[in-house]
Amino acid sequence: MPIELRSVMYGYQRRRPVLDGLTLAFAPGRTVFLGPNGAGKSTTLALAASALFPREGTVRHGERTTARRADLRSYRRRVGWLPQRVETLSGLTAREQVAYVGWQKGMNRRDAWDAARTALTRVELGDHLDRKANRLSGGQLRRVGVAQSLVHQADVLLLDEPTAGMDPRQRRVFHDVLASLGRHVILSTHDVADLEESYDHVVVLDAGQVRYQGSVAGFLALAPEGTAPGRLGEAAYHRTVGDSAWV
Repeated sequence: MPIELRSVMYGYQRRRPVLDGLTLAFAPGRTVFLGPNGAGKSTTLALAASALFPREGTVRHGERTTARRADLRSYRRRVGWLPQRVETLSGLTAREQVAYVGWQKGMNRRDAWDAARTALTRVELGDHLDRKANRLSGGQLRRVGVAQSLVHQADVLLLDEPTAGMDPRQRRVFHDVLASLGRHVILSTHDVADLEESYDHVVVLDAGQVRYQGSVAGFLALAPEGTAPGRLGEAAYHRTVGDSAWV
């Protein structure tokens, strides 16, 4: 079951709201979430993860809403989140860090410890289980973050720029892993090449407003006639958000 935001408003301090009345129901399946810098993608995912709470409106997953304290623990168990910045916990190994996240999500210690190995192996860090997380490279740390989102078998995965710092082969492995999970995925990215990785839907957000929501095929069809096959995603994106695509 996907996540739905209804009439959500959120802003930072006294600045103009990043989201002002956003209503967005993500479709079941795997969604690529596009938009220029400052569009509100990260804020939307943080709200969907219950890391932030809206000033107005509701965020829900099925019958659970982040507005009800009694729902929060159950809500968070069903939602995995990878923020843009992966924070390391002082002194912990990669496996300990991933297991700790599983424990926070309600797993018992033994199950979390075992699942951490499986999750790290899936993102090709099986040889780094006992390495201190703060000594990993940036790309490796991103993969630790992906493992954290996988460890507790969430129904929905919210992934904010998950392939940043990965080389092409690691990106391919990552997308293959997602395809094998059979879960709802919402993947925020600046790279329209991710559209080629067998995703089902596209959402484009610009200035806090949805500019497009629909199938990948429908999105690519927005590209002007005569666009080269390898440039369809880029052309459709630029046509959707105009000059702000390059911000």
